[in-house]
Amino acid sequence: MKDLAAGVGYLVKGQRWVLGHGRWLGFGLLPGLITLVVYAGALVGLGYGADDLAIWVTPFADDWSSPWSGLLRDTLTVLVFLFGLFLAVITFTAVTLLVGQLFYDSLSEEVDRAEGGEVPASGLSFWRELWISARDSVRVLARVALYGVVLFALGFVPLVGQTVIPVLGLCVSGYFLCEELTAVALQRRGAELGDRLALLRTRRMLVLGFGVPLALAFLVPLVAVFLMPGAVAGATLLVRDLTAPPAPEPAAPSPYTLSKDGTPVPAQPERGPRSGSV
Repeated sequence: MKDLAAGVGYLVKGQRWVLGHGRWLGFGLLPGLITLVVYAGALVGLGYGADDLAIWVTPFADDWSSPWSGLLRDTLTVLVFLFGLFLAVITFTAVTLLVGQLFYDSLSEEVDRAEGGEVPASGLSFWRELWISARDSVRVLARVALYGVVLFALGFVPLVGQTVIPVLGLCVSGYFLCEELTAVALQRRGAELGDRLALLRTRRMLVLGFGVPLALAFLVPLVAVFLMPGAVAGATLLVRDLTAPPAPEPAAPSPYTLSKDGTPVPAQPERGPRSGSV
């Protein structure tokens, strides 16, 4: 639970950071707005066409008696739209990060600089970084699609499909949202996709604490646009925690002490008060 709360804390800290650095918030809205317009059009189209798709893939239900035919197709329509929404939430971050690659890299560097310590740089050209980001995003989205197909199929299970599966879908969305956002700072630190995923697995509750509230917020399209710069800032702060070197262990007390003339002599154990003393 401590890591879960810490993950939420990094999300809040990231939003506070960009609010305190207004120009970064302003510049960060443009990539999200461009992506939002494209996604909104796609979801509207899916909303209008989901019922036709449900009818097309269930020709065997034409001869079913009422209400079973309608119930099957209505359920399938809802699941198709939810699956599309699930993919939109996941891919929105990846596409927005690609559109705003140059800006978000600069934002992440500025967070590192403001927080002090080393400011890592990949040393790669912009186009090379863009290619690596696009390639890794496709690999991550392939994993997400696999999870999505499984969850979509489990959505037909009575009771479980309407209760447990949406929660699992939200957790998957949040986890991979966090992966996409932390990739900005981790890629500057030279971490490959496999290394990034292995690192996130060491602190799953921290990752879910950051990603799940963000996935919920991203269900509201306009909110996603405004939260995006702060999400990158918060993910950078989270990466600083994940990659920080462990605190050194306190040194054991020396068995020797110095006499008045500077000669080391064995340390004498401290003695408590004698019994009966006041």
